[in-house]
Amino acid sequence: MVDPLVDVEGVFRAESGRALATIARLVGDLDLAEDAVQEAFATALSHWPTSGVPDNPGAWITTTARNKALDVIRRESTRPKRELRSVRESLDDTPPILHPVADDQLRVMFTCCHPALTEESRVALTLRLVCGLQVHEIARLLLHGEEAVAKRIGRAKAKIRQAHIPLRVPPPELLAERTPGVLECIYLTFTEGYAATAGEQLIRHQLCDDAVRLARLVAALEPVDPAAEALLALLLLQDSRRVTRLDDHGEVVLLADQDRSRWDHDLIAEGMTWLDRAGRHPTINAGAAAYLLQAAIAAAHARAASWEATDWPTIVANYDQLAELTASPVVQVNRAVAVSFADGPGAALPLLDALVADDRVADSHTLHAVRADVLHRLGRIDDARHAYLAALATATNEPTRQVFRRKLARLGGTVRPT
Repeated sequence: MVDPLVDVEGVFRAESGRALATIARLVGDLDLAEDAVQEAFATALSHWPTSGVPDNPGAWITTTARNKALDVIRRESTRPKRELRSVRESLDDTPPILHPVADDQLRVMFTCCHPALTEESRVALTLRLVCGLQVHEIARLLLHGEEAVAKRIGRAKAKIRQAHIPLRVPPPELLAERTPGVLECIYLTFTEGYAATAGEQLIRHQLCDDAVRLARLVAALEPVDPAAEALLALLLLQDSRRVTRLDDHGEVVLLADQDRSRWDHDLIAEGMTWLDRAGRHPTINAGAAAYLLQAAIAAAHARAASWEATDWPTIVANYDQLAELTASPVVQVNRAVAVSFADGPGAALPLLDALVADDRVADSHTLHAVRADVLHRLGRIDDARHAYLAALATATNEPTRQVFRRKLARLGGTVRPT
């Protein structure tokens, strides 16, 4: 029998964001919705070990949270009677088994990205509430400290409550000011889903699916936003490889070793179409350009019939432009990877060594792993081994850690269990 505690954690990761979005739509209050969802999961922890995990755990959580929110509203004596009656009727008329409508999460995203909130607070709050990410996961994604992220989330929730910011998608004339924040959150949601920062699974499929779905919704909004189209292109091209990223035993398959015949070529074709549409806009701002360049890099991989046929000089050129738009050290790490294959590992090592002093990525397993690969290709086996040990020590995702253990085993020497 599967441990119910493990199942509750998995359901929380998969369903908490969607449940919260649904309850927030019904009650119009983020704090109440979040409390109700948290209580629903607490109830699951006490009930599921004896009653068993329900067939549709997400619907069970949403229904339980709905009922708890209704109980709170019924107990309130300070809420004006008319408002209380309206919310009661909305809840009472909702079917017991809820299936979130397509725009519930998007509605909360646009609320969290209100211009009254700071940019960093918007992103942190959205990833916490809509995507169900934990504070430490958000901190890793944003390259910020956990305490700072927690404070931003608290301040943002207080601002929404105090300013009475409505839970809704804004009218067309107000979309432009909020859409960039929503797109960034969708991008980060997919990033976490595609390569989870922690846990036993490399891929969080529900987050990937949610991100692609939300990207489609934003790309369909009027007026058309080239950044939304470019982001959708990027996600589709990346997602086309998802099925090949793990083998039959659940172990990571690196891009160089993936069976390209199994990539989803329908998604690739659709991604190419969106990339072409986005690139045809007469005016491209910096945000759209960043997504376009990343999509162009993904397209270069998609076009290559094999790893050896990859057009690395073009990828480097795209990274050069991307580096001019953003100061992200992650972009610099990825650019160094491309340089190592376009110009050789010797050209990439100084780029990577310069990043070791950057506090934002100094503890990143990715930087250490890339350095290890470059050092290995240069024949510096001992240095490569030390770099892989550093990668293993800083990685918090188990399938990723297993990759580094395999790499170390091939280099020889003893790998102490960690």
